[in-house]
Amino acid sequence: MPRAIWSGSISFGLVNVPVKLLSATSPKDVRFHQVHAVDGARIRQVRVCSADGEEVDYAEIAKGYDLGGGRYVLVEPEELAALDPEGDRSIGIEEFVDLAAIDPLYFEHSYYLVPDERSAKPYALLVEAMSRTAKVAVGRFVLRTKQYWVTLRPYDGLLVLATMLYADEIVSPADLGVATTSDTAPSERELSIATQLVESLAAELDPSRYHDEHREKVLALLQAKAEGQVLTAPPGPAPVAPVVDLMAALEASLAAARARPGGGGQDREASA
Repeated sequence: MPRAIWSGSISFGLVNVPVKLLSATSPKDVRFHQVHAVDGARIRQVRVCSADGEEVDYAEIAKGYDLGGGRYVLVEPEELAALDPEGDRSIGIEEFVDLAAIDPLYFEHSYYLVPDERSAKPYALLVEAMSRTAKVAVGRFVLRTKQYWVTLRPYDGLLVLATMLYADEIVSPADLGVATTSDTAPSERELSIATQLVESLAAELDPSRYHDEHREKVLALLQAKAEGQVLTAPPGPAPVAPVVDLMAALEASLAAARARPGGGGQDREASA
């Protein structure tokens, strides 16, 4: 089993279920180092004072909050530590809600909550109860030095904990200054064609169908260069013509979707 990030218990009512927190994702980003192009040696980052240009020892570096105008408030580590939230090694469930009631915009990071050696039975009971009621648990817990509000939901026999963004971290559409659907209401004809297009592309979700094609190309490039191959730059993407006639574009898209294998064009065309 991978190393646990956190261990504690799920607490609801008078019930406590000991659990461990494990990573649920494994990012596959291709990472590069800065190297000297002349000899290939790694570049060393140096901390330099912007006032005198001298290198600063790590022991002389303090935390500063930017007030603007070149002014900073210096904060001591002890002052911040005194404000850290107190963690009681538990995830306190406060309520159960429908998953549909939570907008996906609020989800931040996901983790697996797995039972420890003492809690296999109560853990399984909680997972099954949540699965049967189709409910998601909402609560709070402290990870490292930050307090989160979190959701717990069943997933393939386990519980997935998601840390959530706070409401004041979500940008309101009203603050974007862009037109909304109330300002650009489509015609009934356009809406009918667009609805048929959506229905023609409806399918059961299979996440494995989607993969990072750019990352695969970068890895292939790196492998080829490591093997000493001489590469030529691939052609750029073909220019995309701007949409002039919305109805024509919708109808052409719908026809193309119906022509795909398994597109269900016959049935939908008859119903249309």
